[in-house]
Amino acid sequence: MARFDVLQQSDDPTRFVLLEVYRTVADPATHKETAHYKTWRAAVEPMMAEPRRSTVYGSVFPDDPGWA
Repeated sequence: MARFDVLQQSDDPTRFVLLEVYRTVADPATHKETAHYKTWRAAVEPMMAEPRRSTVYGSVFPDDPGWA
């Protein structure tokens, strides 16, 4: 993982977005197999007001070589 941000919604402080930036397309799947991710997922599930969902974006800037 290259970056992990925790964002809080300005007009509703009970809502958060976790933004994860990975270096390769394969990295998210690899990360989800780690022990710390599985522990985190189990710990936060009861805190969720709604099921977690994922939205995938592509980098515009910096371009992929810019992350190196």
